[in-house]
Amino acid sequence: MEANFFRLLKVVGVGLKARAESEGRLLYLKLGYSHEVELTVPPAVRVFCFKPNIVCCAGLDKERVHQFAATVRGCKPPEVYKGKGIMYVDEVIKKKHGKKSK
Repeated sequence: MEANFFRLLKVVGVGLKARAESEGRLLYLKLGYSHEVELTVPPAVRVFCFKPNIVCCAGLDKERVHQFAATVRGCKPPEVYKGKGIMYVDEVIKKKHGKKSK
């Protein structure tokens, strides 16, 4: 399958990992929950994991690729205090300051 569109996701955080199995049809995410999150990939999309923290969603249909990438990101969106979670590679997270001590 020739992929015209792709979306790269970065998994940031200690113990957070991703792995793809069965030729890009299943995506397993370890996100710090008590269970492993399993996502079934739509037929027009393929998923590759270059490293345990880099996920590539690729396919022919731009809308389906971006929709699946948004679904993956929605499993653990990046938080604004430490920047941990799943984010797009080109995404910039504007961090907030914590409580100020006197």
